[in-house]
Formats: sequence, C-alpha cells, structure tokens
Amino acid sequence: QVQLQESGGGSVQAGGSLRLSCAASGYTYRFACMGWFRQVPGKEREGVADIACVGSTSYVDSVKGRFTISQDNAKNTLYLQMNSLKPEDTAVYYCAATYNNCPGPYFYWGQGTQVTVSS
Repeated sequence: QVQLQESGGGSVQAGGSLRLSCAASGYTYRFACMGWFRQVPGKEREGVADIACVGSTSYVDSVKGRFTISQDNAKNTLYLQMNSLKPEDTAVYYCAATYNNCPGPYFYWGQGTQVTVSS
C-alpha cells in the first residue's frame, strides 16, 4: 500500500532553515498532486504548499518567498525547503498525496514530523 514517510524536522532558531523530505513508496501510478500541511495542537490543519505532477506550485500566503516545494521523481521524494523560519511556523508537518488534481482532496498521509522554531 501507499506509504509516505517524512523526515528532516527538528528544532531551529528563528531565521534558520530546515529541509523536510517525504519518501513515497507502494504506489503504482504517479500522483497528480502532492502537498505539505501543518498542524498546531488545538488548531485546524493548514495547507502549506502543493505541487502538481506537471510542476506547478502554490503556497499559503504566510510562507510565500520563504518556503519552496519540490519533488525528485527519480527518488520518489517530495521536499519542502523552509528558510527564514519564524516561531509561528512551529507545527507538525505532514506530507500528503492524491491522484486528484491539486488542491486535492488528499487520500494518503504521512505520520508527520515536528518542526520547532524558537525566538
């Protein structure tokens, strides 16, 4: 079955950078859309960025100019480069995938990786 495994989370000071990775396996056909979401306890999950199989991308306004989503199809891996991190970026980050066109809905989810940004 489809599995998505995130990695790369951690703790960083404000202004720092992290790169999240999401390794995908167990799928037969290429996903039409993959994305990154984040969630803070007590709040709704928020879509951060997505990328279509043709390469077009979109971002939530709060991360535009700071985050970059990309994918390496040869490695079956999705990335999220996060620069100029802010304390409000602290959350559990999830990758997701779907055979629907962006922006989903998504049917496959990873377990999440914690990102903590200290001031």
